[in-house]
Amino acid sequence: MRFRTAVTVAAISLLAACGSGAPPGGSSSAVGSSAPASGPQRIVSLSPTATETLFEIGAGQQVVAVDDQSNHPADAPRTKLSGYEPNVEAIVGYQPDLVVIADDTKKIEAQLSRLGIEVIVAPPAKTLDEAYQQIEQLGVETGHADAATGLVEQMRDRVAELTKELAPRPKPLTYYHELDNTLYTVTSKTFLGQVYTLAGLRNVADPADKAGGGYPQLSAEYLVKADPDLVFLGDTKCCAQNAATFAKRPGFANLKAVRGSRVIPLDDDIASRWGPRIVDLLETIVSTVEAVPAS
Repeated sequence: MRFRTAVTVAAISLLAACGSGAPPGGSSSAVGSSAPASGPQRIVSLSPTATETLFEIGAGQQVVAVDDQSNHPADAPRTKLSGYEPNVEAIVGYQPDLVVIADDTKKIEAQLSRLGIEVIVAPPAKTLDEAYQQIEQLGVETGHADAATGLVEQMRDRVAELTKELAPRPKPLTYYHELDNTLYTVTSKTFLGQVYTLAGLRNVADPADKAGGGYPQLSAEYLVKADPDLVFLGDTKCCAQNAATFAKRPGFANLKAVRGSRVIPLDDDIASRWGPRIVDLLETIVSTVEAVPAS
């Protein structure tokens, strides 16, 4: 996720839309998935988060096409469809009876609805509870309500288990989460920031967000002065960043996180979506925190 798209991505998502690269009618199914007798049989997902959720709850067999950013699971029927520039004709070419979008770009919802196609708008979640609600909504709408409820229960239980494992600290560790290598970041008020808060971390970017939008761009001088205990890189794919490239930036070699080998590379996709794998992100964060000795 490049952050030039990141304010958009974080506020909109890693969606997609535009032409088609697979023949209409192609489909892919997750292990154990099945199409219910009633409900949608031909789903098009223009949201990577929705795509992950649909396959996780067992609706994969009903999915006939996903957008060009939907890269998980690997067997999802990925096409050239784009949620950024949705093309009604291209979408309709897959003969969907349900289209899931993360943002109503170009009033695509109304255009599809006029053609008698059901549309679900599942925008970026602002909280974990909203993420859970979207999973359950997709379950109800696709005929997999029980599986969706079960998934949410598993996620809630895992979050509770992970946060319960954390030992109290006399002083919270601080962190910086990088969205791209021009130092765009997130604050505690964002969905991603709230995940870090669950792990007991304090965000060094919060005071820098004068506009209150949740996605400030820091200066190198600001970050050096803030000197976070932990650095998480959410730009390993988009910007080819890692602990070594981060440390080579002017002034960064002396940061506590660099000196302590606590610059953590993340999977951009997991760190930018609000679906089932958000618990995997929390697990990475918690394990990182647990590895830091209490002062």
